[in-house]
Amino acid sequence: MPNFHFTPVPLLFVSALFFGAAYFTSRFPDVPGASAGSFAATFLIALPAILALFRYLGARRAALSLLALSLFAFVIEATGVATGFPYGDFYYGDALGPLAFGLTPYLLPVSYAPLVIGAVAASRPENPRFMIWALRSAVLLVLMDGVLDPGAAALGFWVWPDSGAYYGVPASNYLGWLLSGALASALLLAAGRWRGSPPPGLMDSSIVAVAFWTGVAVFEGLIPPALLGVALFVFLLWRRSLLSGAGTDSRAGRV
Repeated sequence: MPNFHFTPVPLLFVSALFFGAAYFTSRFPDVPGASAGSFAATFLIALPAILALFRYLGARRAALSLLALSLFAFVIEATGVATGFPYGDFYYGDALGPLAFGLTPYLLPVSYAPLVIGAVAASRPENPRFMIWALRSAVLLVLMDGVLDPGAAALGFWVWPDSGAYYGVPASNYLGWLLSGALASALLLAAGRWRGSPPPGLMDSSIVAVAFWTGVAVFEGLIPPALLGVALFVFLLWRRSLLSGAGTDSRAGRV
């Protein structure tokens, strides 16, 4: 279980707030101002990880990392929509706003990059070998998508025309996330040249995002994704507490 001594109360409060916000997203998707609220929430969720990345890597490497992840997100998602590779046939609905070149939402990097940042921070192995780190991060991203994708499909954020066994989502989607997650994680590690233990704040956006999508799963009646979301939320808090404890021990001069 997480050591809540190292978990900031504001993080738990914000997570609970976004869990509750999922009720209104699920029950009242078409109320006036819903799109503006969705855009604002996307930026607010992303902000903690982005700020932590700049503190950790410095302005130049953080900016390069975010630019690389943003370009990668656009390319891999546009390829997916246009060709069906690597996720399978799908397309974005109208709920996420205007689409770049009619393929992917302009806001895609704002929601995608913080998930990758959080997964990489949470997945750091004891012996941080590059490819092992990237693969561990990819597996965690697949699990996150196991919470996110069923809820997003239920809300019409994206559509799988041929449906699939997991709440309308095909297995090809998760194989695609394993591939794209490994590539994105490797890209982030290479661009930022990560060293030492990453700061726990890099995980905060992922924690809040998992809380939100767990709420969507709960209020849409998607029980297995909801249970997976609860497990991931606890796991991420635990990993965050380890990073926080490591930072405290380091500052105190302990090994």
